[in-house]
This record gives sequence, C-alpha cells and structure tokens, in this order.
Amino acid sequence: MSEVYFVNTRCRPNRGMLHKLSELCAKVGLKDIISERDIVAVKTHFGEAGSTAFVPVIYVRTMVEEVRKVGGRPFVTDSNTLYVGGRATALNHLRTAAANGFTMETVGAPIIIADGIKGHDFVEVEIEGEILKKVKIASAFVQSDAYVVISHLTGHEFMGFGCALKNVGMGMGSRGGKQQMHSDIKPAVNKERCTGCAQCVQWCPAGAISMIGKGKEKVAKIDRSLCIGCGECTIMCFKGAIQARLTGVLENAQRKTVEYVKGALKGKENKVAFFNFLMNVTPDCDCWNYNDARVVEDIGILASRDIVAIDQASLDLVNERAGRDVFKEIYPVVDCYKQVAYAEKLGLGTREYKLISLDD
Repeated sequence: MSEVYFVNTRCRPNRGMLHKLSELCAKVGLKDIISERDIVAVKTHFGEAGSTAFVPVIYVRTMVEEVRKVGGRPFVTDSNTLYVGGRATALNHLRTAAANGFTMETVGAPIIIADGIKGHDFVEVEIEGEILKKVKIASAFVQSDAYVVISHLTGHEFMGFGCALKNVGMGMGSRGGKQQMHSDIKPAVNKERCTGCAQCVQWCPAGAISMIGKGKEKVAKIDRSLCIGCGECTIMCFKGAIQARLTGVLENAQRKTVEYVKGALKGKENKVAFFNFLMNVTPDCDCWNYNDARVVEDIGILASRDIVAIDQASLDLVNERAGRDVFKEIYPVVDCYKQVAYAEKLGLGTREYKLISLDD
C-alpha cells in the first residue's frame, strides 16, 4: 500500500496553498529523492494559447524553490505537441509559455523544451510492454537525474481522464512518440453531417484532409495514407462529422501511453515525486485553446512517489466529492480506469493507497 499525501483548499493566515505545497514536498521526501547537484526536470504543462485552467506559474515557481532547497538544479519543461497549435515547435512553445506567464524570470529556472526545436530530440528506450518494445522519450528527460511531476487533473477525450500517467506518458514522449501512441485512431468523415467549414483542414498536422465538391456539396476528405491518427480532427469538428473507430482503439491508446510511462520512468524509479492538482478540474485537457467550466468544486493537491496510487486517489476524491462517476459521465465510451489498471499490471505502482491528510 502506497502513501498519498493530501491538502485541501481551505487556508488561513500564514498557511495558504503555497505553504501547503511546501509541506507536501517535505512529507513526500523531496530531500530523499533529489541528491546534491541533481539536474531535476520539473515537468509541467504550459497550457495552450487561450487556455486558463493549467496549473498557475506561482505553484511551479514554489516547486522550483523547493527543489533548489534540497540541493537540486531545476529546469522547467514539457515536450512539443503532435497537433497544430501554439506548442508544436520549441519556438512557438516558448512563446506560448511566456504568454501564459512562464518565463525564466517568473519560474526562477531555465525553461527547456524537452524534445528540441522540431520534436526530433529523443532517446529510444527499451521496455517490456505488451504492445511496444521501444519508446521515444524526449532527450531532456532521459538526461535528467530526477523528476518532479506537476499534473493537472482534467477529463480527456481519449484517456477518459488525464493526470500523472497521461502527463508522464504523453508529455515525456517526443512528437514521434505521441504519433505512436495515437496511431490506432483512424477517423472517417460522415458526409451527411459535414458542413464544409474546413476547420479540420486547418488543424490537421499531416496535411491529410482536403475539401472536395463545391458549394453546399463541399465536404472534407481524409487521405488515410497520410493520416497519422492524432485524432485532432475528431475533436475540432463541432458537428460530429468526423469520428474514429473506437472499439479497441482507445484501450490501445491508453495502454501505449502507459507503456511510455514505463519508458520515461526507467532508471528513475526512486527519483520521482508526483503532485496532482485537483483544482479547476475541467472536462477537456489543457491542450485546448479554451477551457470549459469546472466539473467539480476544487478539492486540493495530492503528493506521492507512486504514480498509480496518486492517480487512483485523484479519481476517488473527485467521484466522492461529486457524488457520481464524473469522467464516465463526460466520456461514456471511454473506460478511464483501464489506464490505472494497466499501469499497476506493468509494475508501475499499486492502486492500493493510504490517504494522509496534512490538514487539521
């Protein structure tokens, strides 16, 4: 049984959320995870341009300060995205991060895009997965001595929910790795629903979508030989005209993402601390250029050395607070618990945990 530490969002003078975050760092044993002069990757999500729900910069800065207190040398990082947006290259990624408040001055540490300018900087790591035997992990993570992982709990259209497992698996994979994780998703166009708006064309990173026909007959067409399976078109189509074959596909995407977690944590099993933020929990992930209203009231922050236990605890706390299975309600075709179960099966941790509150 793993220990998961918890603080709620109730505060008082001289014990605000930043004080509580520092307490979590002490309880989770940051000083035992980080050795003197360790290079520490503080993994976060800088948020897409237009989003406001990501973990705010002041929490990231506090984490940087805590890493430095125990002798670590921190840098703040994430990897490039597969889809077309504000974070597909390091140049745009850094601009987007700065626009959302993340700069070297505000976080107090260098900001490094982990897989380089175009997402080609990665190391192939061998694993024993049921699907994958090699995974492409962004170089900056492989070259780090330790990780501090800051994750924001949200819903996710393919994973059901996204938190530490998704943040490490998808977030530490290179752009090519992300393509590998998404590769089973092959969407098709329902011509009856398509309005010919061409929104999907703009968002396809592979140039696989074109418009055919004229006037009211104009519809989207997907070249499956070019499609990389990222699924962005299925999300961007607000008419529901582009859909993927979901039977078995989403489970494979979840399993491959978890196998990427195994590769990302290889050799660092005792050098990682996870922090899950159960605040501003939105139905969609922070990769979107907007965020919808929260689906449950703010709960607090969790910390653990066990990635499986902390995600299981996060799900349990959200459902307990809401009085319903929140993410099943939002994404009924996705079994979000499969990612946690598979992570346990791969030996990444246990779903059995002891929740330890630091509040009075």
